[in-house]
Amino acid sequence: MLAWDDFRLVKAVADMRSLAGAGDRLGVNTSTVFRRLGALEGRLGARLFDRKRGGYTLTAAGEEMVGLATRMADDVVAFERRIAGQDLKPSGDLRITTNDALLNYTLTPILARFRQAYPQIRLDIVSSNEALNLSRRDADIAIRATSSPPETLVGRRIADIVWSVYGRAEEAQAETIADLRDRMWVLPGENLTSIRIMRTIRDTVPEENQVYALSSVLGLAEAIEAGIGIGPLPCYIGSQLGLKRLLPIERNIEAGLWLLTHPDIRSSARVRTFLDVVGSDLQKMRGHFECRED
Repeated sequence: MLAWDDFRLVKAVADMRSLAGAGDRLGVNTSTVFRRLGALEGRLGARLFDRKRGGYTLTAAGEEMVGLATRMADDVVAFERRIAGQDLKPSGDLRITTNDALLNYTLTPILARFRQAYPQIRLDIVSSNEALNLSRRDADIAIRATSSPPETLVGRRIADIVWSVYGRAEEAQAETIADLRDRMWVLPGENLTSIRIMRTIRDTVPEENQVYALSSVLGLAEAIEAGIGIGPLPCYIGSQLGLKRLLPIERNIEAGLWLLTHPDIRSSARVRTFLDVVGSDLQKMRGHFECRED
């Protein structure tokens, strides 16, 4: 009979395409992976992998086994989500994913107050600019700036996130981005080019004036503060840093601040408590995100 560990072994080798990589994922050495894979293929009477110069590639039998392993893993995760949704009191571990800008400029004091009020809930914060998969329980709750949250998740839109152009105090204000095209600009990397103001800046400002690019909003803020150039920022960061807003606010908003979770765990006491308490605190800061305070 096949065991769950057999499926995990084959999937690890398939994902990593090497015995060493599979060993690292499973926490065993390469010789153990080699021995277990050989024994498994011997019991099945079939090869699961072809050993090629580029790595281990699946045979037809291996592909079938990996497909089954993937479905089994999804079922296990779904079961864990359902069980996690049945706890009765707000306690236990809660993994939160958010981006570095929200964490540094807004969330940390809110999370500190939450911990004081609910000391039995242990928070594991994943600061990442990549969206984690809540369906696979990479995280339990996401606090995200997005224009289109995944349809598989539930939650609420807390506020619009308004962007504008900021610079140091000595910079002169203007009416349009075109009026600022001759300044030196700090711009975000490709991961933020979908935001409307970014597209307008890149289409308007000459390439030779786009002098500094970064992949994080935190880096943008620090570069503008250092005087490398002017650039786009969410208003809640620009105003908090005391930077000068150089353009009038435009409210053709695309992105919003969302508080999201998976429907299987939203009834969990710790998830429900976090959504209610932190959501209420964030809602009170709506003007902070929508640039209605200045």
